[in-house]
Amino acid sequence: MFELGWPWIFLLLPLPWLARLLLPAADSGEPVLKVGFLDELEGLAGRRARLNLPTWRQQAPFILIWLLLLLAAARPQWLGDPLPVSASGRDLLVAVDVSGSMDFPDMQWKDDEISRLDLVKALMGDFLQDRQGDRVGLILFGSQAYLQAPLTFDRRTVRTFLDEAQIGIAGKNTAIGDAIGLAVKRLRQRPAQSRVLILITDGANNGGQIHPLTAARLAAQEGVRIYPIGIGANPEASGTPGLLGLNPSLDLDEAALKEIAEITHGSYFRAHDGAELDAIGDTLDQLEPVAQQPTQARTAHELYAWPLALALLLSVLLVVAVQWPDNLLQRLLRKPRFLQPHPEWRQRLKRLRLRRRR
Repeated sequence: MFELGWPWIFLLLPLPWLARLLLPAADSGEPVLKVGFLDELEGLAGRRARLNLPTWRQQAPFILIWLLLLLAAARPQWLGDPLPVSASGRDLLVAVDVSGSMDFPDMQWKDDEISRLDLVKALMGDFLQDRQGDRVGLILFGSQAYLQAPLTFDRRTVRTFLDEAQIGIAGKNTAIGDAIGLAVKRLRQRPAQSRVLILITDGANNGGQIHPLTAARLAAQEGVRIYPIGIGANPEASGTPGLLGLNPSLDLDEAALKEIAEITHGSYFRAHDGAELDAIGDTLDQLEPVAQQPTQARTAHELYAWPLALALLLSVLLVVAVQWPDNLLQRLLRKPRFLQPHPEWRQRLKRLRLRRRR
């Protein structure tokens, strides 16, 4: 199917005529011959003098070139048949707690003790990058919630944003309700059965403007499934004391996280170490992808080169017609000078012919 990408370009069609009408005539700089008895000559001829304007035959090549240039600028395209493009997967947001307690180094991974946030970066980064066919996004929350990466198929960039997350970048407190509310706002426009939020935190809600359970009920109304992950070692197993000798794992509100999961038809997970968090990622990978609404795409072949080349060819022919003499073709058909006989030899040949006739 033929189609013009920018058909409004043809609004410029009368531009040359408007320029001729509105702009003053060009001054050639040559002296002008004034005829004082022009009226008498017109009276004797019985007609009025006409302006020396080009005829329509002289204007036709320039009009055709202008039309070809407009046609090339309008982006002519040949569109192929519509082809279905199926899309499957989920719209998955990961909300990561970056409050001060996430810096506590009580997590075991590869025989090393690392902070909770570093463990989340290592394991959830691989989890996000392996979500083939899913659109993923990232929310960082502390005292407030911020959308760090919107839903996108560029999973590598989302992982980079997660790796660059810093403790306290969103404040020192934990606003779980605000994080859920922001996720619902971003997921509500997506297909109903593909809305998933993974909430990773190590504490209880102590900031923000929305209560977590209120936000969870709103998420349930919008069809958003929430999978909370409580992270942090057991207080008894961790030998590293926190501030004032208290372990931050004591602040984890597992009862509230379990209720959030129950309200939104999700599941609650508890990660005491790196192995458990890795297993949680494998469990989340078992969620069945939901087919989204298929889209259609057409292959477009640009055709602007053809009218543009034709306009260039006509321009070259016009230049040739103006600059070269009319008898150019005859000159080209003549024999080269080195093939023509010398004038003296011509006279000799003429004399020989006369003698033969005698």
